[in-house]
Amino acid sequence: MPDTVRFTVRTSLLMAICAGLAGCAGFDSTTSRLAGIVTPYRIDIVQGNFVSSEQVAMLRPGMDRQQVRDLLGTPLLQSVFHSDRWDYIFTFQRKGEEPQLRKVTVFFKESSLERFEADTLPSEAEFVASLSKGRKVAAAPALEASEDALKRFPAAAKAPEPKPLPPLPASYPPLESSTP
Repeated sequence: MPDTVRFTVRTSLLMAICAGLAGCAGFDSTTSRLAGIVTPYRIDIVQGNFVSSEQVAMLRPGMDRQQVRDLLGTPLLQSVFHSDRWDYIFTFQRKGEEPQLRKVTVFFKESSLERFEADTLPSEAEFVASLSKGRKVAAAPALEASEDALKRFPAAAKAPEPKPLPPLPASYPPLESSTP
């Protein structure tokens, strides 16, 4: 192969590489737009014990530990060094939002509830509504059938009458034999 042809091929190859690399600069904006559309799914992270405002409203001083556990659930933190204190901690983290942190601390004196401290807590309905925030929720279908819809189904066959059970014996055999 003559030197001029090699030079032309090398020059053409070098120019093609340079053009390709120059095109990559314009490709970055396209890549970032595409990456903005195609993102990995990130789940909502719920950790700890959710305690609603309704549950805290039912706490009364003097309740014993079992009553508090029945109402709020098992505490997330129970310190060996602070046996008269239970901590209920709840975090909720959604993609692109700051994590929500809520705490309820219950203090006992001996075995009865003395006092409690709680952050501002949502009601159960508010918490459930926050779980579906930002999601498309379809309308629930009607669950009641009309009279015309019910007529389309065949009538349920009647179950046959059960046979009467045989009479019980007058006496049963002994459970243990009397011979050793």
